[in-house]
Amino acid sequence: MTYSTINVTTTDFVTTITLQRPERLNALTLDMADELHAALHQHDQDDATRVFVITGAGRAFSAGADLADSGNGQSQSSNSPTLAERLYKAFVDIEKPIIAAINGVAVGGGCTITLLCDIRLAGDSARFRLPFTALGISAEIGSTYTLPKLVGFGKAMELVLTSKMVESAEALQIGLINQRVADAELLAAATEMATTIASYPPLSVRMNKATLRQDADIDTQFRSENRALALLKQTEDAKEATAAFRDKRPPVFTGR
Repeated sequence: MTYSTINVTTTDFVTTITLQRPERLNALTLDMADELHAALHQHDQDDATRVFVITGAGRAFSAGADLADSGNGQSQSSNSPTLAERLYKAFVDIEKPIIAAINGVAVGGGCTITLLCDIRLAGDSARFRLPFTALGISAEIGSTYTLPKLVGFGKAMELVLTSKMVESAEALQIGLINQRVADAELLAAATEMATTIASYPPLSVRMNKATLRQDADIDTQFRSENRALALLKQTEDAKEATAAFRDKRPPVFTGR
């Protein structure tokens, strides 16, 4: 499939999606939201993909909604029901892991879509801002749910109500990101992590993501773990993992 606002490549089971509007700091549009939805959902059903990496072209991850985009309309922002809903639906039900490789600024919707990813790596120069209160609008794309789970209730309140810019060092300290790496090494670090995850049994990876994402009470989580364990023990990949360990050889996983 040909895209106009993103670039998609797949190598060694890792699909990298690059936001491709560097002249607009990868500002989000309805077309980009639709293309992200199409690419993520298409590759989520493709056995050639086991892990996603999402990054931005040029000097930014994403500066948020493109208010100049005619499709968004004069009063639109990433907070608009249409754009926010499309972006949310692009990410929320993807079964395979999504790693965000955050380069440069991630502002507004450009920040909140990273919160829907499973793991966040950021370059040294990355900066984050949730400017919604300063703009007279509300936080969006599920961030009032995801943000407190990452940084805690009090810090989430601080970031949203002050609309302050957060440097990558602070982002790491408060748990907004998982790792901080040199800018020049960001994509390589994200790809290395993705390749490691992609080398494991695909069904196990997806099942563990789903269980962690379930976010239920401990008894429900325990029952979900037991069901998952019973199912995964019967898979060919689980048997292959045991055989490879016994035979002292690298395993070959097929996703079955």
